[in-house]
Amino acid sequence: MIAVVLLGLAGQLPAQGKDSSSVIAARRMVAGISLAAKEYRNGVPAAGGRITAPEEVAEARLFLDQAEKDVATLPDSLREPVGVLVAGLRASLDRTAAPAPDSVAQWADVIVKRVAAAFGDALNPYPAVPPSVARGQAVFQQQCASCHGLAGRGDGPAGRGLIPPPADLADRAAMRTVTPIDVYRKVTIGVPGTAMPRFDGTLTDADRWAVTAYVATLSPDAKLVAAFATVRVRLDSAVAHRSADQAFDAYLAFEQVETEVRARNAPLAGQLEEEFANLRTRAAAGAPPAELAGIHRQILSRLERAEREVADRDSRTNLFLESLGITLREGFEAILIIGALMAFLAKAGAVERRRDVAWGAWLAVLASLATFAGVELLFEVTSNQREALEGWTMLLATLVLFYVSYWLLSKIEADKWTSFVRGKVTSALSSGSRWALAGVAFLAVYREGFETILFYKALLSGGSTSGVAAVVAGLAVGCLGLVLIYLAINLFGMRLPLRPFFAVTGGLLYYMAFVFAGKGIAELQNAGVVGMRPVEWGPRLPALGIYPTAQSMWAQGALLALALVAVVWTMVRRGRPAHPGGPARPA
Repeated sequence: MIAVVLLGLAGQLPAQGKDSSSVIAARRMVAGISLAAKEYRNGVPAAGGRITAPEEVAEARLFLDQAEKDVATLPDSLREPVGVLVAGLRASLDRTAAPAPDSVAQWADVIVKRVAAAFGDALNPYPAVPPSVARGQAVFQQQCASCHGLAGRGDGPAGRGLIPPPADLADRAAMRTVTPIDVYRKVTIGVPGTAMPRFDGTLTDADRWAVTAYVATLSPDAKLVAAFATVRVRLDSAVAHRSADQAFDAYLAFEQVETEVRARNAPLAGQLEEEFANLRTRAAAGAPPAELAGIHRQILSRLERAEREVADRDSRTNLFLESLGITLREGFEAILIIGALMAFLAKAGAVERRRDVAWGAWLAVLASLATFAGVELLFEVTSNQREALEGWTMLLATLVLFYVSYWLLSKIEADKWTSFVRGKVTSALSSGSRWALAGVAFLAVYREGFETILFYKALLSGGSTSGVAAVVAGLAVGCLGLVLIYLAINLFGMRLPLRPFFAVTGGLLYYMAFVFAGKGIAELQNAGVVGMRPVEWGPRLPALGIYPTAQSMWAQGALLALALVAVVWTMVRRGRPAHPGGPARPA
């Protein structure tokens, strides 16, 4: 009701021509009114009217005092009607029962819109070009650091003994509700009741915006993941309120990480800048909610890609352990198969056929090296589609990892493993062909080699230099471990427990399949092969390949469902009787 009455009154106010002095006064008054409403909300956060921070309400009144002074300098046709509106806001704040913050915000909004309608684009505070953080740092050191300190913590030498003390601009809690437009306005008109002066007469508009951009980098919230979270919150608010001001606040929050995004993906940074500008323009033009929602979705998709570019880093410890696990599992299984083949040949009295096994194994090693070279060549000649190739490689690795982890689960009993190997050797020996036995060895070793190449290629996709070093270190330690295992088996006759081995490696492989599923979809999204629908409530855990998009969450959800089916199926098979009424037999 208040808003309707105020809008009716405001609609009767005449428009006014503009001159430089009246524009400056109008800008100061709009800044004071806006900051008064903002500080009041900080002091009375709930609709019940209970003041929780009296100092914030006191500051709101001081900003309103300053705005009332500027009313007197407005053009004649605005002075009286706007003065009535401002006086009404003052009366509202001076009531014994504090008004709801929403009603104060509505009242302030009516005043701001009325003055803006009279002056048009002349009141637009936004810079024509993005503010320079580097310039802002230089201006901050010259004009602000003496009170606020070089790091913005309010500990500068000139600020000692000031009451109230200079604001701590690096205080995460205090700065959480402060938007860039708030900072710009305070730099422009000062903060009444404090030692904070106004800078509209000493700093150019560009320099005031540059300082605003630099102040945004002082809070810990400006660091990567937190900065992206801030951008999304302000973006949501801008679309919900169809506010050009808040759209620009969201863009300034993005400016905190724009340099890093541009360094890794300049076209993506340029697209985001254009889309933020489009959102601000369309919001200012009163575009319908459906149009703004479409722009919102587009920006969210590109923000997701940008965050992956600059914030996602695989843990070097995780990469080392995964690399070590791949080498030990694939290498140990190859040793186990070849060792079992040799042992069964000795028991069968066919020791001379061991050379066939050796030939098959060495040919498999050469074939694995050739496959590795072929994969690397494929990635080189199709470098323009590298992200898509990496995504498909990860998804193929996911399928193979899932199958192998299930296969190991089904072979978790030692007698099942022994039966598996015995069947392969018996079949090869019965054929009477040396190539059959060599083929068994070749396929057993080449399968491990192909899996190793596939898994390592997926592991290294998109990795940093430090990530590559961790993977290589895991490979080296794994190879050393395989040598020790081989010597222990052949020289000392050590028997390794197969059940724990299969259980642990099966779990490791499934974990890697889960990670690769999420990251594979992410790579295909980056390549534009798969669509991207951000899920704002979704978690972001890059170490687990979990990203807040519907497509990646569906892929990993399907993998979880398949794992549950595989476990249940294995348990059912394990308990199935060999024949009706007979005892249970192993699967």
